[in-house]
Amino acid sequence: MDDDVILLDFWVSVFGQRVRIALAEKGVHYENREENPQNKTPLLLEMNPVHKKIPVLIHQGKPVCESNIIVQYIDEAWHDKSPSLLPSDPYLRAQARFWADFVDKKVYESAKKIWMTEGEEDQQVAKKELIEVLKVLEGQLGEKPYLVGESFGLADIALIPFSMWFHTLNEIGKMNIERECPKLAAWVNRCMERESVSKTLPRPHKFYEFILEMQKKKGH
Repeated sequence: MDDDVILLDFWVSVFGQRVRIALAEKGVHYENREENPQNKTPLLLEMNPVHKKIPVLIHQGKPVCESNIIVQYIDEAWHDKSPSLLPSDPYLRAQARFWADFVDKKVYESAKKIWMTEGEEDQQVAKKELIEVLKVLEGQLGEKPYLVGESFGLADIALIPFSMWFHTLNEIGKMNIERECPKLAAWVNRCMERESVSKTLPRPHKFYEFILEMQKKKGH
């Protein structure tokens, strides 16, 4: 089943990191092919003709697109391998999908605004919005070790790559996410104890340098 697994990816992508974490959790061997977002390969355009974006998992010649969908596919395609990335209980499965979707719609958009927003007032609004979103996730976490149920799974995989952004957001937004959201900070540390996470996520300073370089190119 492992034969012929290719991941089209870009090292800094939080969405690609989700897929790499899921593959590592399941112990699936694959070939990682680094894509350049500014110069997309014919293979990427062929395998994801709708969105033309990474990540794309190609399994036995067939493409699967969109990171949360890919993570669920990995769980189902390698269902015989532990651990399960989605709970067996239908309600908890629905909850895991809900929170993974919440991360895409809320965390990604509000975090991005902080380094794309110019002007002190607009940035204050963006910072407030992000902290409110992260507080919602803290509420969902409660006293549990992970976001849904007792096990690391889909919702955690959806969120944990964004922790790599925290240092950059703290620097650019002059904020302290860890102080504002201590439960979330503890959850990040718990997730980072997993080899699948610690070996996948680049160092926060490396991401910060990447963002500064991007901002220079845009003339910010």
